[in-house]
Amino acid sequence: MYKENLAHNPLTYRLAVGCFFFIHGTVFSAWANRIPDIKRMLGLNDADWGTILFALPFGQFTMMWLSGLLVAKFGSRNMARCGLSIFPLILILVSQVGSSTELFITLMAFGAMANLHNISINTQAVDVELIYGRSIMASFHGIWSVAGFCGGIISGILVSNHISAFIQFSGVAIFAYFILFFISPFLLSRDIQPKMPHDEEDKKPRGFLHPTPLIFVLGFTAFGSMSCEGIMFDWSVIYFENIVHAPIDMIHTGYIAFMLTMASGRFVGDRLIMRFGAMNVLGFSGLVIFCGMMSAVLFPGVLTATIGFLMVGAGVSSVVPTCYSMAGRSRRMKASIAIATVSTIGFLGFLMGPPLIGYVAYLSNLRISFAIMACIGLLVTLLSHSKPLREAATGVYSDSEEVEKELLSASK
Repeated sequence: MYKENLAHNPLTYRLAVGCFFFIHGTVFSAWANRIPDIKRMLGLNDADWGTILFALPFGQFTMMWLSGLLVAKFGSRNMARCGLSIFPLILILVSQVGSSTELFITLMAFGAMANLHNISINTQAVDVELIYGRSIMASFHGIWSVAGFCGGIISGILVSNHISAFIQFSGVAIFAYFILFFISPFLLSRDIQPKMPHDEEDKKPRGFLHPTPLIFVLGFTAFGSMSCEGIMFDWSVIYFENIVHAPIDMIHTGYIAFMLTMASGRFVGDRLIMRFGAMNVLGFSGLVIFCGMMSAVLFPGVLTATIGFLMVGAGVSSVVPTCYSMAGRSRRMKASIAIATVSTIGFLGFLMGPPLIGYVAYLSNLRISFAIMACIGLLVTLLSHSKPLREAATGVYSDSEEVEKELLSASK
């Protein structure tokens, strides 16, 4: 079959895409783990910080439609290179801001480049998944989580040794450029678009503003998960500091616990999906998210909150990879545009979740904020058995011969 005629071994493509997921997670983790330092540096209260946190997801959100179009027009490999050439430089600028206005503008640019890179590498991941003919998307996102987990540990060590954010961010940038120059040549040079079924060949392809019902459902499923995922990144350290009252050298414990189970859950997620089906995995995931977050709310001790955050990490682990994978196989939309559409709806959770936490916490406390987000996480369970997902959940990973020619040309 086509696997024997690729320019490189399929494992080579998988490793190359995995490296790009790892560096994306490394850059994002470096920012997330320095949030308390930057917040203190600028002297911001919870409400002010909630406003600042609009910037990054807002930059991601406004770039969504353009990212999909750019990847569709110029290819995911070219756009992955473009995103990675700028993404880490903006991270360095974050450590040099002198006011909340400068931080807001810088984070918007950071979010925009993060999104371009994200859509590019997820489009590459869909292509590699087609080569393998089975679910491997969750493992790519697992690599991203491993980067976040390692970043949490490294950040904790650097903070305890009073190493500045600027030095840490500069080191991350050097690592990013190593990946850019030495690994990007091994990405697939062309993207793959599965052919439409014969009974739909005369139908006009859907665009970003006119998605299919499946893409809508996948988007709101991602919304439920990404809302909770976003507050873990932006508020878990602050939750341990202000609510759990953990010692200063343990305030990263919740974040690290979350990243640990999110990473490990993604490495087993592909097997679970192949064995139990996407709908069942999504349904169970929503329940785990809810129970984990409520555990941290009801029992805010170091041990119990850590266990709760472990559960949240396990719950969100397979949701977004599954949604992206199913979106990338849409026959009515280009993979990059379908993924961008799902990301747009899902990242509304990133856009709304962290600021909502800040405002509610300012008016009441963080425990009530986290309880609200636990309920939003249940959206994953409620949507898991919707009709569009039922229709798409079967035969998604079939090793179809109709993409063989496109795979061959994409590998050259």
